Amino acid sequence: MSNRFKFKLYKHLQLSLPKIYEEARRVADEIGIPKEIRGKFGLTGAISSCHGLLTRKVAKVMDDAAREVVPNKVYDEELREIIKSYYGDEYDALAVNTCEAALWLCFDVLVSPPFQGRGYNYRSRYIAPYERHLHHQGGYGRPFPPKYKDIFADRGCTAGELGFYGKRLENVDVVYVPLVGARYEVHGIKYHPVVLLSGVDPKSSIERIKVIAERHSPFLSGFSSLAYDTPGYGYGVKDKDGTPVLQKGIASLAKDFDVPYILDNAWGVPFIGADLRKIGGDVILYSMDKASGSPTVGLIIGREDIMVSLRRALGVHGDRWGTTGSYGKAAYVTFDPGKEALVGLTAALKELLDNSNRFIKMVDRLYEITIEEFGNIHPNLRKEFKFAKSYNSGAVEINYDRTWIDGIGLPIFSIEDMYSGTNILQSGLSQMGIIPTIAYDANIFISPGLGTTDENGDLIEDRMRIAIRGLVKLMEIVAKYAELI
Repeated sequence: MSNRFKFKLYKHLQLSLPKIYEEARRVADEIGIPKEIRGKFGLTGAISSCHGLLTRKVAKVMDDAAREVVPNKVYDEELREIIKSYYGDEYDALAVNTCEAALWLCFDVLVSPPFQGRGYNYRSRYIAPYERHLHHQGGYGRPFPPKYKDIFADRGCTAGELGFYGKRLENVDVVYVPLVGARYEVHGIKYHPVVLLSGVDPKSSIERIKVIAERHSPFLSGFSSLAYDTPGYGYGVKDKDGTPVLQKGIASLAKDFDVPYILDNAWGVPFIGADLRKIGGDVILYSMDKASGSPTVGLIIGREDIMVSLRRALGVHGDRWGTTGSYGKAAYVTFDPGKEALVGLTAALKELLDNSNRFIKMVDRLYEITIEEFGNIHPNLRKEFKFAKSYNSGAVEINYDRTWIDGIGLPIFSIEDMYSGTNILQSGLSQMGIIPTIAYDANIFISPGLGTTDENGDLIEDRMRIAIRGLVKLMEIVAKYAELI
């Protein structure tokens, strides 16, 4: 194999897939992954295709409520009280069926122009940093500049320019702004630009975003970004309170332009992670089943004045004849989470409030296990990994994008590889019987919850350790075929 050109490396890996998978299966036997748990445990709390397990406590609350006759608005009020008790009375909450529904609702209600009225319907634009997972928080408008129009073409199940699944609003544009210090190199068997963010300069990036915002100010209707907190996502630089500088800068710009700032914190944990008050944003969105111990449900937390429109759109804010709560029909009733999800959500939120220290200690222990296992990786690779602890996501981040600074590094797989099944750091784990986690753009997030916690939500250390060990061994296999070891 010639390493002169990157695409040759990835071609070699593609041709080597059968051998790599064969070695991965053999390694699973060598490191002793029990046959009875293969395919039933993994490196994440939940993924869209395989949701995490509820604790016995949350499941019991849901089971008990299933046999009670209680109006749904009672549970909505309980949710609001929990959020207000923590954030303050000037904040409010709303439950929807998924985090993607939360995004859909926020962009439809807060960013898109009105449809009715005399005269010409105008267009609007929102700004999103060119970052990871952009097909979520950056997928609700027509891409601008036009060079990005094909950016999501191979993601999800909708082909072509429509991208992810055709959720783009017809009268909204989304302006992508590359971050200063980021690298947008082309990698992967599904050869595509990847997003490498460990070198992001937040202050310079804010200046660039400001210039772009001023250029588009007549049409500007919002800003959006992730609410994550790790270097591999570009949020490693924090202020003295631990809040990412980049997010605070975007929030300040949103205030200057009098438009909302929508923070996508899908893989986030309320109360323990990102704090909307410190960031200065308007709404923050959660996929509560990913890291928070909840059933499948989305959660929106935001400033009260912003939340009124969102709650009205879902039909829960109050009846037309004047009440403080309702549970009726409205434009987005399809996003209704249902009674059991509402009950499970409130139970999970109470558990996070009551046992935050236990959650934090579990992340600390996961970090220790990760460092221990990666300490055994081949010496040629050991120095190339950067580790970060994320209480926001209940996860440990493993980043290796700096391995390519001085030449060929550890192979990087694109998110398009994930959708096409050619991301070896995911598909190879499946061969071992380990359910994979997010492992593209040279960045890996691992978290407990998918067969690695017991019925009380506590870490099953031997399962978590062997899953991480499998990842380490798979990385060595990939490195061998890349001729790095």
